[in-house]
This record gives sequence, C-alpha cells and structure tokens, in this order.
Amino acid sequence: MPTERIRIALQKSGRMADDSLALLKACGLHIAKSREQLLCRIKELPIDLLLVRDDDIPRFVSSGICDLGIVGENVFAEEQCAPQPLSARIVERLGFSRCRLSIAVPEGGTIASIDALNQKTIATTYPALLQRFAKDNNISVTILEMTGSVEVAPRLKIADAICDIVASGATLAANNLSEMTTVLSSEALLIRSTATLSATKEAIVTRLLSRLRGVINADDSKYIMLHAPQEHLSDIIALLPGSESPTILPLQGIKDKVAVHAVCRESVFWETMESLKAAGASSILVLPIEKMMG
Repeated sequence: MPTERIRIALQKSGRMADDSLALLKACGLHIAKSREQLLCRIKELPIDLLLVRDDDIPRFVSSGICDLGIVGENVFAEEQCAPQPLSARIVERLGFSRCRLSIAVPEGGTIASIDALNQKTIATTYPALLQRFAKDNNISVTILEMTGSVEVAPRLKIADAICDIVASGATLAANNLSEMTTVLSSEALLIRSTATLSATKEAIVTRLLSRLRGVINADDSKYIMLHAPQEHLSDIIALLPGSESPTILPLQGIKDKVAVHAVCRESVFWETMESLKAAGASSILVLPIEKMMG
C-alpha cells in the first residue's frame, strides 16, 4: 500500500520561493528540482512540493489540493477578504519575506493624511484589503484595480495614490512617491487546510512543524558565554535578553568569578554587550545556534 504523503504549495519563483526552500533545507530536507518542475519530492519525509503562483496558494490549500502552503500574509489576507471565505488557517509565522502593504502618494502633493484620501482614486492589486481599510477609517475611495506596475498610476494621472507592497521603498522613490500609511504588515506564513487530515498525514505535519520551529527559534536565538564576578552576578543575569535560567559554572583557580552560559531568545545587540561589560562581565562570546528543539 502506497505511503501517504502531504503536499505543500510554494511560490515557484522569487524571493519568497528562495526563502521557503532555504527554510526547508535548514530543516534537513533535500529538494531536487529543475526550473521546469511543478512537483518536487522530498526524500527525508513523505512530502511533495507543488510550485505555483503565489496568488493560487491560499485557494489550493483551502480546496484541499494541498495540505499546507507557504504564502505571504498580504496574499492570504486579501483572499480572506473575498466573498467566498477560505477554509484555511495560519499555523506558523515564519519571520522572513517581511514587507508592508502601504498607501503612497506623490511627493509634494496635497494628500498628507488618511482623511485627505476621501473621494480620491487609489490604484492597487489588493482591492479587498484597501476596501476594508477605507471602511475602517470611514473614508470613501474609488479603487482602480491593476495587475501590476501600480506605481505609475499617479504619473499617468489615472489615480491620486497607490496601495502596494513596500520592502525597501526604492520603487516608490524612483517614481517620486512617498509612503503615507501602512495598511498591513506582512511576512511569510505557513497555512493549512481546516479539513481533518488522516492520522498518518497529521503525524507528518507534526514532525515537520517541530523541525520548522526548531530552525525559527534557533535563528532568533543566540548562545552567550561570559565570565562574571560573583558580587555582580544577579545584575549581569538580569541584562541577558530573553534568557531562561542560565548555567553557572566555576572557573578553575578563580574563586570570585564564574562562567555564565545562556540561550538568549531575543536579539543581542552591541549595546547589550556593552551593558554586560559595564556591569562587570568579561570574555563575552555571542554564538549563533544552528538548531534547537524543546
């Protein structure tokens, strides 16, 4: 009897696709694919990848064609606003491909506030999210739906503003547009169908999630080692960002100092290290963590 396999929908190209494949590879999964392939098989776990357009991923998961999907929150949220609701839910926020859906207006123009958008025309590829934003802010706008190159609409005099995805802001600057307000902050999401999976498929999903969360937690965490004077130990431990109970070890031949080892689940900045040093810590090492499992 053939082994049951789960199917994951991924964007077939672009930054989201590259980041998604990198995450799966960090989970110890090897993917052999060519540019022409639509379906790829993972060797280590019974998982198949379906490489599709990002706009198709929410509906593929909702309809049961795929069990899981990795998709931008902007795409998922737009589909959630559609008249036919999705039978899909968010399982995990993946922390990459961060961007924002923002309203941008011509630089030096007359639109300087949300209220000033009232009775204006806004070009977008996200009409449902823009309509929700307008309703939430009690303004009336005319929505010009476009499939691409939204940023040229004000220059062509067919819209007063745009509502589009912004990452670095370089495209806006190149078109003399400035970001006015954020409609939605977005990142990559792992979504799944709300349909009940078989026990076999559920076990595969659970195993995959354990690996994904281990990689995500490791990426967000750092391992800190330092030497601390006994008299300032409590002050130094209090400065360790997001750490649980650190490990305290004696130092050979030194009575008034100890070694402190801790996993910090928050970012460790230069300012943190400077504060630790000012509190009396020395020999401070901050190391990346490749994998974590609770």
